[in-house]
Amino acid sequence: MSKLLNLGQAVLIMLLLFSCKTPTPKDLGKEILIPQPTNLIATGSSFDWTAKTKIYVEEGREDSKGVANYIADLIAPATGYTTEVVSATNPASNKGIALVISENESLGEEGYKLTIDEKRVIIAANKAAGLFRAVQTIRQLLPAKIESDSLQMGSWEIASGTIEDAPDYGYRGAMLDVVRHFFDVTDVKRFIDLIAAYKMNVLHLHLTDDQGWRIEIKSWPNLTKHGGSTQVDGGKGGFYTQEEYTELVKYAQDRFITIIPEIDMPGHTNAALASYAELNADGKARDLYTGTNVGFSTLDANKEITYKFIDDVIRELVALTPGEYIHIGGDESNATKKKDYIKFINRVQDIVTKHKKKMIGWADVAAAELEDNSLAQFWQTKPKNALLAVKQNVKILMSPAKRAYMDMQYDSICPLGLHWAGYLEVDKAYDWNLETNVEGISRENIIGIEAPLWSETVETIDDIEYLVFPRLPGYAELGWSKSENKNWDEYKIRLGKQKERFEYMKINYYQSPKIPWAVEEVAPVVE
Repeated sequence: MSKLLNLGQAVLIMLLLFSCKTPTPKDLGKEILIPQPTNLIATGSSFDWTAKTKIYVEEGREDSKGVANYIADLIAPATGYTTEVVSATNPASNKGIALVISENESLGEEGYKLTIDEKRVIIAANKAAGLFRAVQTIRQLLPAKIESDSLQMGSWEIASGTIEDAPDYGYRGAMLDVVRHFFDVTDVKRFIDLIAAYKMNVLHLHLTDDQGWRIEIKSWPNLTKHGGSTQVDGGKGGFYTQEEYTELVKYAQDRFITIIPEIDMPGHTNAALASYAELNADGKARDLYTGTNVGFSTLDANKEITYKFIDDVIRELVALTPGEYIHIGGDESNATKKKDYIKFINRVQDIVTKHKKKMIGWADVAAAELEDNSLAQFWQTKPKNALLAVKQNVKILMSPAKRAYMDMQYDSICPLGLHWAGYLEVDKAYDWNLETNVEGISRENIIGIEAPLWSETVETIDDIEYLVFPRLPGYAELGWSKSENKNWDEYKIRLGKQKERFEYMKINYYQSPKIPWAVEEVAPVVE
């Protein structure tokens, strides 16, 4: 019996020895992160995420549980793990991964503190949005193959240390034009996932224009039945039912992204003018338009039916949109007399306010009398209109076409995009600061950054990805990271090491010659 006990003890000791893997030395300071975090301290070891690792959340915190389920689902295909999410009174006391709402006001809405040692990963944030942003950091600390949709060989180690991080600007977004060419729900969800991976928090959907009307308005059904039937070059159009739009809003919300819908007016309205004759000054419906010219269409600012129409559209859209903003366009309304344009914007702003939302418009709207809680989106090659908005104490959303328009060609041989604002290689897209881009528009005037993608030449999700990547991570960093910490020569190295991650994510990215593309190496420990 004694010999059997000794043998059993020996086997148990051997099992324990082999099950206790020695942590791999790793240097957190040399890991590749975009956007660059605010503060980071490396401690030279690592946490190993295994099949036995659990995620702990505070009891009763459904928001935290949602984030925990998100990351568990995210890593499942590559690891093969079914990571259990457990409610606990004190999550941080357990070995594994803990998500904690710390109620630390200094972290703001989206900031977080990440503490990693050999036994546990503690993600602390003031709000669930901060937990979600921290998860994107964890995602980049894991090997690039974590992005694979098929089983990969581990291990799954995360470098140890602490990261304290928070965004520099509260608005960090991208715009997708679904009008010139229509993109279905699946494509838009893919776009949402891609911007979420780099901590962006706004998706601006350009839903109406001359070439099509893409959102169902039940009180004006012909907008989609007729106005949504085509697109640029005459292809079949499409639109989102209100149920599909609600699905997109929810999908974005689950990733702590706000959808801001745009109904462009009084110009860029031919689809509406073709759908309803009474919206035209002469009472005659226009023909559908499938070209790419701008500035020829206008709603009639002097007909009351115009404002009845707008009130109905805004009312239905507001009921589906939980965010605080509605975008009313307002750009390139060359067919509208100036006095009519001013009258129109003032009245539409009142309609948006009546429905308890705030108005965003392209900076052209600064010709009108703007409320100080409205936003003006700077896009033009000259800042005249944006400066007019600043004089009205209106915040500016920075989207300068020369720097931030993702539909600009990279160079003269780029197969997609336009170049009316110049060519936009990756270095030019990154190497500027929001607060010094325009004299007279300083930090206190700016709410954040948005990078638009117009779709005149863009027909597929692969086309979208080619123009968006690798520029988008740079826009995310411009909005998130402190400007004094940004440097192109350093950033291009980090971006180049996203190559393997892009490829596991199956992103159809442009392999810019400006970037030293390289497979990410395992970060060594600092001796």
